[in-house]
Amino acid sequence: EDYNTKYRTLCCKGPPPPRPEYDVVCIGLTGSGKTSLLSRLCSEATDNIVPTTGFSIKAVPFQNAILNVKELGGADSIKKYWSRYYQGSQGVVFVLDSASSEEDLEVARMELHSALQHPQLCTLPFLILANQQDKPAARSVQEIKKYFELEPLARGKSWILEGSTVDNMDAVKEIFGQLIHLLEEKEHETGRI
Repeated sequence: EDYNTKYRTLCCKGPPPPRPEYDVVCIGLTGSGKTSLLSRLCSEATDNIVPTTGFSIKAVPFQNAILNVKELGGADSIKKYWSRYYQGSQGVVFVLDSASSEEDLEVARMELHSALQHPQLCTLPFLILANQQDKPAARSVQEIKKYFELEPLARGKSWILEGSTVDNMDAVKEIFGQLIHLLEEKEHETGRI
């Protein structure tokens, strides 16, 4: 091997390789806390957050990857168009309000089920966040898992179900770290490097 090339590779390391980027879609009913969580992950203020109309895209930086998160508004008028925005997604974040009414929880359950079975999403890693765990009425992660019938429905899929609260962002970052791990695994499986 040429002495110069060897010398150059030793001394001139250059910038670190760019972090991989993954396109992720974030869905959930209005009020589940999607915008607050994503804003906090981007270190933005969360004082005057309003429900997302349509969709917004945030590049959320993590230590070992960047997630380009397309957050879709959760209002009834927007939900019916969710599937138009699924194309190109590599992962799914589904946020639900653990303390919501039975009625809203049932709607969330139906939406999650249809996402898990959607042809463009069904093979992707899912992160399901049982958010607002700090509220007195919040159901436990176990209760959510049972109510949402996740075991039978998501068998054979890669998914994570975790409790979250906007007041404990360190935990939320760790949970997203698990999702990034699943995204990396999926990428190696499919040979998309």
